[in-house]
Amino acid sequence: MNAQTQIDAPVIPQPAALYGFSLERTAQSDRLLELRFSKTTVQAFLEAVSEWPVQALEYKSFLRFQFGKILDDICQGSLRPIVVNTLLDRSTGGLLVVPEGLDNVAQAEDMVKLSTAVAHLLGRSNYDAMSGQFYARFVVENIDNSDSYLRQPHRVMELHNDGTFVNQITDYVLMMKIDEQNMEGGNSLLQHLDDWQDLDLFYKHPLARRVMRWTAPPSKNTREDVFHAIFDTDAVGRPTMRYIDQFVQPENFEEGTWLFQLGESLEGSSTKVSIPVPVGSFLLINNLFWLHGRDRFVAHPGLRRELMRQRGYFSFPKVEHHRGQTSN
Repeated sequence: MNAQTQIDAPVIPQPAALYGFSLERTAQSDRLLELRFSKTTVQAFLEAVSEWPVQALEYKSFLRFQFGKILDDICQGSLRPIVVNTLLDRSTGGLLVVPEGLDNVAQAEDMVKLSTAVAHLLGRSNYDAMSGQFYARFVVENIDNSDSYLRQPHRVMELHNDGTFVNQITDYVLMMKIDEQNMEGGNSLLQHLDDWQDLDLFYKHPLARRVMRWTAPPSKNTREDVFHAIFDTDAVGRPTMRYIDQFVQPENFEEGTWLFQLGESLEGSSTKVSIPVPVGSFLLINNLFWLHGRDRFVAHPGLRRELMRQRGYFSFPKVEHHRGQTSN
């Protein structure tokens, strides 16, 4: 599937005023915006959805969109345009969402409810084979024997895109921190594709569009190999990317050494951004032009971090506009 088949999207008029939340640039990056819900908004939303447990969201997929509508209605219709246009805008494409008062692991189900509401203003979250649901919760501890770097705390998880080993474009990724104990380090790492100093060097390379094989380890519960190139373009010809170093399977010497050079360049990028994410908060990024990773932690016998992930695709009524037209 070509990234260009997934780019039709409406340009939603920006609201005249914001209700129930604030929006400003983060201290770490002008491209990453902080969307902060007031405690009043969070409480009003949780009260409005209190009759439905998370299990209802798992069983009834349309309810996830209704949660989004409930939250947007509380914000007087000002929330969805901000979320949609920010994720589609090439100059930004990312949000750090901070719900005030939602900051304790005991509120984990409420965290899933609110993050699901925000994500489904954009589209639908994909089925996550690792968990068997539309989201996945997983724990990182001091000692781990997993088969990927996702749960291994004492090393950097390198920059990558999600959804590289499935036959479906992953437009957005949501990463929420549910719990954190005895943690030092482990910030989220982000790289906007347009800020990567070696983008042209690799995007214009003969191997940039070569179809490669991608496989996943057993923990992903995905046995089918998929085949796609690392680079593609959006509606107006700008680079998009689908890459992860752990799952790409080079066919020969030429591909293997080029992939090594690509990974070294990304990890050495001077424009990589380190973002602390508070408990209860989450990153929501455009997966086709933001890469993400995680810095290493400091070892501690009581170390515990619980995360929640949703990843999915943009879904809008068919219109004549394109994603690229939303950029500044």
